[in-house]
Amino acid sequence: MADKLPNWNLGDFYSSIKDEQIELDIENFKKFSISFNDKYKGKLIIQSQKLESIIKEYEDGNELGDKLGNYAFLIYATNMNDQDTVQFYQGINEKLTEISSSLIFFTNEINATDDLEFEKFLLSAGKYKNWLTNIRRYKQHQLDEKSEMIFLDKNLTSNSSWVRFFEEQINDLKFKIDDKELNSSEALNLLSDHNATTRKKAAESIENVFKSNVKTFSFITNTLAKDKITNDKWRKYNSPIDSRNLANNVENEVVEALTESVTSNYKNISHRYYKIKAKLFNQEKLNYWDRNAPYPDSPNKKINWSEAKDIVLRSYANFDESFKDIALLFFNNSWIDAELKSGKSPGAFAASTIPSIHPYILTNFHGKTRDVMTLAHELGHGCHQYLSAKQGLLLSSTPLTLAETASVFGEMMTFRTLLDDSDQEARKYLLASKIEDMINTVVRQISFFEFEKLVHNERKKGELSSDQLCDFWMKTQSESLGPNIELTDGYKYFWTYIPHFIHTPFYVYAYAFGDCLVNILIQLYDEGLPNFKESYIDLLKSGGSKHYSEVLKPFNVDLKQKDSWQKGLSMISSLIDEFEKTI
Repeated sequence: MADKLPNWNLGDFYSSIKDEQIELDIENFKKFSISFNDKYKGKLIIQSQKLESIIKEYEDGNELGDKLGNYAFLIYATNMNDQDTVQFYQGINEKLTEISSSLIFFTNEINATDDLEFEKFLLSAGKYKNWLTNIRRYKQHQLDEKSEMIFLDKNLTSNSSWVRFFEEQINDLKFKIDDKELNSSEALNLLSDHNATTRKKAAESIENVFKSNVKTFSFITNTLAKDKITNDKWRKYNSPIDSRNLANNVENEVVEALTESVTSNYKNISHRYYKIKAKLFNQEKLNYWDRNAPYPDSPNKKINWSEAKDIVLRSYANFDESFKDIALLFFNNSWIDAELKSGKSPGAFAASTIPSIHPYILTNFHGKTRDVMTLAHELGHGCHQYLSAKQGLLLSSTPLTLAETASVFGEMMTFRTLLDDSDQEARKYLLASKIEDMINTVVRQISFFEFEKLVHNERKKGELSSDQLCDFWMKTQSESLGPNIELTDGYKYFWTYIPHFIHTPFYVYAYAFGDCLVNILIQLYDEGLPNFKESYIDLLKSGGSKHYSEVLKPFNVDLKQKDSWQKGLSMISSLIDEFEKTI
């Protein structure tokens, strides 16, 4: 690539982990926590008339703690090989956990009130009414204050420690391919290389490394699943998925409607597409490492960073110039880290951080069309987070049900720009690439969701062996991919590296939720729905200040109905139809 890939500048937080302001902020956060506890613990009901100002004080104080925590995480995400950074990250988390224990009483006391007292809180909550309503939803799952403090303290040596252990294990893995030693991001990237031999070598190396480490990853998975079972038991959740749906502020029936719609479309989408692809490869079946392989005669041009930036900015401007202006802030102010380097977290994410600063984006840019789409995706998150930040810390965080909206929308706008720029031959391959991305986002993520269901439900019966975990993986993946993808025996270990299973159980359905929802919205946009742009921007600005059903009202979308999800899935089917016509 001709130009240098960017690294983010975290100077808006602190100059370095040695910055003296860090210790001052820790001390200030500690003072706030003690003061807030002294002023309001046991006194909320008698001060209910000024609840809005109390919540605002709580919000402002917590933003300081979140500033420290976000900085520690971001610097760790790009420096996991540096021992000083790792120790700093762990040290900050330990201090924040200790300090935050003094604040647990706040939500506990809110939920300890009876319905009449809570109604008085709602009347005095002002703009925080929806936040208060969301807190109340946890009433039956909340423990007493002492128990909540124990859970908070133990999290450092239970869940958080195992998540960190997983991250560092993945980071330490090395894959030898053609006498080169690669990290996981680099090795997995080769599974979509143009050269079939390279893809096969990468797959075999990945299989061997994952196989040799499967015992460790099985132990991590078992431990975290048991930890979740324990938490769910104490918090009285009926099923492993309930806590995720509650956090996402979405009804179980909506998630079930989505899941059933996707699984019932496996044959019409992924099975059909891979049958077409196998024929174009002149094979009866595709090896799994050819699942995302470029077609034999597809373009092999590398895209440099400047070109990627131009494509995404034009795409955003085509929808609305204001989105381009926000995206430019990320490029012009070093809010993006795209360089490939040792010790960096693989994959990509957008971190919303805190309203008084701004979001940051991490990606690993290899110069492929898919990397351009990933950049567009994460910038969509960034724009969304930037717009919703005006709601403040407590109301800016968007539930996962809507969190993927702007990211997937940005991807689609970028895809359309690439399509418009292409000749007829390139158009065929862009369609194929987009279809595969959508299959990965919808079908693959729901198959991951089905895998997690099996893992967490079966873990209740006892510890799972590596063979059981591998069997669950092969079952769910073969069902979703269909008969034209041949899964080798070594593919059964590929569940080991997926971070969402470890970080946020059952997160994955949010991707399918977001993709299908955006497909619905784009069809409404194309159909000329009145005031679409205004309603869409209002949706992004709302953050977590409204229930998802309220912000979707202008679009007349009812997500409890399978017909709505079918409308979203129909866009993928129509792209497959269009692709079929080009061959």
